[in-house]
Amino acid sequence: MEKIIKYSNRFGFVLALCAIVISECSCSAPKPTPDPLTGFHAASKKLDQALIDDYQNYMQKNLSPEEKQNLGPYPPVDFFEDDTGQHAVKIKIGLNGTVWEHILIYDKNDNRIKTIKYASGNYRS
Repeated sequence: MEKIIKYSNRFGFVLALCAIVISECSCSAPKPTPDPLTGFHAASKKLDQALIDDYQNYMQKNLSPEEKQNLGPYPPVDFFEDDTGQHAVKIKIGLNGTVWEHILIYDKNDNRIKTIKYASGNYRS
């Protein structure tokens, strides 16, 4: 009987230790998404019409019906540029408690070179 108690105490200790290790691993905060607009600032000049046409075309063809529905009458679009002449467009959409950002990055000739979509935060409705 003493052996059973002795082994059950060890088993309980090991089980508790495993539970602590597992809970520590699963509770760590998720790594934040790096800001794709690092190095960009608000655009100071009027954007080329080709860039405007491209981001509007992107919204028509690439946004889901739910995203289009949540754009509102004036799409939440911001324009950026960096010191090398590249441009970026940020489209921000709130959908089901999550804020989604679509980032379109353009080279110096206003040709789109990269598209990024990520969840940037949450909100309560």
